Amino acid sequence: MEKLSQNDIEKNLLNYSEWYYQDNALHAEFEFDNFKDCFSAMSRIAFECEALNHHPNWSNVYNVLNISLSTHDANGVTAKDFELVKAIEAIVEPEED
Repeated sequence: MEKLSQNDIEKNLLNYSEWYYQDNALHAEFEFDNFKDCFSAMSRIAFECEALNHHPNWSNVYNVLNISLSTHDANGVTAKDFELVKAIEAIVEPEED
């Protein structure tokens, strides 16, 4: 997987307001109503990570989830990271009907 240019990363980030690029990775912080909701989202995200065979660096403190994504083999951000961002967004920010 090929590392994306900073310009490509910035263009892709226009679609994801919660995410930013820093230190060669994509980062986001999500706050939930409580620990149970946060952990539930993490569990659903974990299934997506396994399906994509791409795993984030993440941490959870009570109702806050911090996620950092980069493709270690490419030493930076790739299309694979944005594929996971899209999946994460669908879980933490479901579209309203």
